Amino acid sequence: MNPCTQALRLLEQEVLGIRARLDAQLPYALQMPMVPAANISDEAMSAIERHMQAARQQLRVRIARFLHQLRQLRATPHNTALAQRRYALLKLYFHAALTHFEIFAEVLTQRSQHGTGIWLAGLDVAAQDGLKQAGVTPTTPPVICYVERGHGGAIRRARTRLPGGGANPVAVIRIPRERMVGTGIAASLYHEVGHQAAALLDLVNAYRRAAVAHVTHGPAWWRAWDRWISEILADLWAVSRVGIAATCGLMSVVSLPRAFVLRVNLDDPHPAPWIRVKLSVAMGRALYPHPQWNELEQVWERLYPREQMSESQRNTFDVLDRAVPVFVESLLALRAPALRGRSLGDTLRLPDRHPQRLLGLWQQVKLRPQQLLANTPALAFAVLGQARYSGLLPAGDELRIIAALLQRWALAGYLPWKADSMQLSVVLNQRRPTPLSMAAHS
Repeated sequence: MNPCTQALRLLEQEVLGIRARLDAQLPYALQMPMVPAANISDEAMSAIERHMQAARQQLRVRIARFLHQLRQLRATPHNTALAQRRYALLKLYFHAALTHFEIFAEVLTQRSQHGTGIWLAGLDVAAQDGLKQAGVTPTTPPVICYVERGHGGAIRRARTRLPGGGANPVAVIRIPRERMVGTGIAASLYHEVGHQAAALLDLVNAYRRAAVAHVTHGPAWWRAWDRWISEILADLWAVSRVGIAATCGLMSVVSLPRAFVLRVNLDDPHPAPWIRVKLSVAMGRALYPHPQWNELEQVWERLYPREQMSESQRNTFDVLDRAVPVFVESLLALRAPALRGRSLGDTLRLPDRHPQRLLGLWQQVKLRPQQLLANTPALAFAVLGQARYSGLLPAGDELRIIAALLQRWALAGYLPWKADSMQLSVVLNQRRPTPLSMAAHS
């Protein structure tokens, strides 16, 4: 047989094989075993399935076009090489479709894990709540969460480009497994939510437009804030949602050997950990004035004292630290177009997140924590975080309460009616740790 003819036949069979594998790919709804309450929201599942269906249909069109062109080619060396180039490109599209499938499959597979799946569904609800900002937040995309070993969280924002092309239909938040479960999880969750919120409100670009004169002609430290602004805005969002729980959670995440905590790197979008905590404290102090912020700042200074810095590090951080109040004031005064005339500080300042209000709420619910269900998830996390920081909530009780709340939020997200709070009481009265508290250390 003519080698060119044989080559074209082989290419045709390979592409027919790709089409067969594509057709065998079932929707997620037919593959993922999980209890109903652990499932992602209908909105999120629909958005993912629509995205995957569109990607598969586009690939089928490419396959049909390739087969049609292939069958019209004469078996010549030139045409054989041309067909191979087209086939190689088609394979890349197929691999991109598989990559998209695996991105969401990895997230959904965890929903079948006992305990973990329910908690993740509860975090979905909490994240969706944290994304809302009355009066300014545009239509919010669905949010889904998953856990992974590692030190920090991450987000694949909705409407950003996926590997191989196409826009991500949902926001996918990765939570470090070591953060499960306690109020520290709120710090990681709402920081990542803050990245999505900042993108929806275009806050990074708004800040950079407003600060261009400072960055161009002002002191050198303005350039550092400009480089780190994305992470700073996410930290600000977290503090606005859950108060001091966000800063304490951040301190836990960045409590590393001094070499990492004191390293300033303008190629890294994250602020140097030492000054990042100071920024979080300053933003909390500006949003919700209270002596506790000064106390927490002194604690951080004792954990990583300036006396242990090199002279160069001490000079750098002294300059940055003195600049923090000016920078925070300018940041909270930002009037981005999406804020509809209000400043960023006025928009994000939530009266019910002031420490005194949070402690008052804790006094009301401490004997019956299931009453926290009357509040939004972000407010519930803020109350528990404040109580934990103030020494009013032991870690063991904190774990049981949050586990019960996550279960309740997951159930409420699944059922079209409100579940009886008796279920929460049952979980709160359990003395044994829940499954994920043990899996967190596996």
